[in-house]
Amino acid sequence: MSLKDLTRLDGRPSRSPGRLRRIAGRAVSAVFVIAVTAFFLVPMLWLLTAPFSYVSSFTVSISEPTLKNFADLFHNPYTGSSLLNSAIYSLGSVVIVVGCAALAGYALSRARVPGRNLILLVLLLLSSVVTGSAAIVPLYFIAFNLHLIDTIPGVVLVMAGGLLPAAIFILKDFMDSVPASYEESARVFGASPFQILRDVVAPVVRPGIAVIAVWTFVSAWGNFLIPFIIVRNPSLAPAAVQIFSFQTSGGQTVLRTAAAFALLYSLPVVVLYLIVARRYGFRFYGGIKA
Repeated sequence: MSLKDLTRLDGRPSRSPGRLRRIAGRAVSAVFVIAVTAFFLVPMLWLLTAPFSYVSSFTVSISEPTLKNFADLFHNPYTGSSLLNSAIYSLGSVVIVVGCAALAGYALSRARVPGRNLILLVLLLLSSVVTGSAAIVPLYFIAFNLHLIDTIPGVVLVMAGGLLPAAIFILKDFMDSVPASYEESARVFGASPFQILRDVVAPVVRPGIAVIAVWTFVSAWGNFLIPFIIVRNPSLAPAAVQIFSFQTSGGQTVLRTAAAFALLYSLPVVVLYLIVARRYGFRFYGGIKA
């Protein structure tokens, strides 16, 4: 095809097929990004507007602004206790998971344990394949035989046990990044293994500990299945379970109070996210290369 065939009647060159395909591809990508953004953004906008609207609907708007929804919310006697229970379960899980994962990760990183690679493989398998729903029946029988049903320690131990394998696997990688010379210098001055872990290794891998702590807190805060199975007393139910109680006698969800409760329920996670982002700036790496 000659150059004349590629020109228009007005003398300007026509667009090549390759350029048209690139423009079409960019347009399709832009539409896809806008659609995905709207898919996640619209529910968040609804969560911010619905609690302050007197008329319950699924539209993103505030009709008849009011704070009565929050007043009605706390008429439920279990609203405050459920949020407190969620905090107790989450903080308890954080203490157990971070403490045990730090000790186990340090041991697997430094000690030449026979079959260490197999142990790490099993930890990875347990954390990614054996989920809470797959193990809920044996977990229930274990908790029942230990008389942990309908108790706070039972919920905390079961949730922490499910999160511990992945936490050990992650913290072990952070422990590997600490130079062994730091620990050797501490031993020369008479430090015990626990002092080395507390005063030498832990400050270096602090970002990794922060990762595990935040991940554990968020996972335990949003856990629904384990408390729903183990807890029978409404006064011990966490917020993830209590949110399903905002229904009429006919089983229809009361959107006004449910939206207000959902907003309160999401605030601790958002605040934690902002604190961690301000403290670490998403630089979740640790260790010093020798």
